[in-house]
Amino acid sequence: MHTRGFTLLELMVVIGIVAILALMAIPTYQDKFIRDQIAEALPLADIAKPPVVLSWAAVQTFPADNAAAGLPIAEKIVNNYISSVSIQGGAINITFGNRANGVILGKVLTLRPAVVEDAPMTIKGENKTNVPPGYLPIRCRP
Repeated sequence: MHTRGFTLLELMVVIGIVAILALMAIPTYQDKFIRDQIAEALPLADIAKPPVVLSWAAVQTFPADNAAAGLPIAEKIVNNYISSVSIQGGAINITFGNRANGVILGKVLTLRPAVVEDAPMTIKGENKTNVPPGYLPIRCRP
């Protein structure tokens, strides 16, 4: 007599394979969520960019801090994933906090201005980036 269907053993093997594939995919999705949180932080830096650009255009120096740039204190420029945005010598330091993933919580991403004084281009400001490089968006990688 021939019956149709799967045996319990065959079903357990299929469930085991699906579980293994799912476990392999989870880290990839977690990394994507972290990269998305970092990418969401970049538009917040747009608040600080115009004063930095204007300072360089007007007097060929960069603002030393938020007050010199005419911005609120660093802890007042926040969003769901960012706890502060500060300017230091023209460099914009974004500190991750609030609801950011634990991997980047407390980490800093620095956006530094580049100027052409002579040739070639010179990058100004101290780089305080300590976000693991694998999580940085492509446009932020060295």
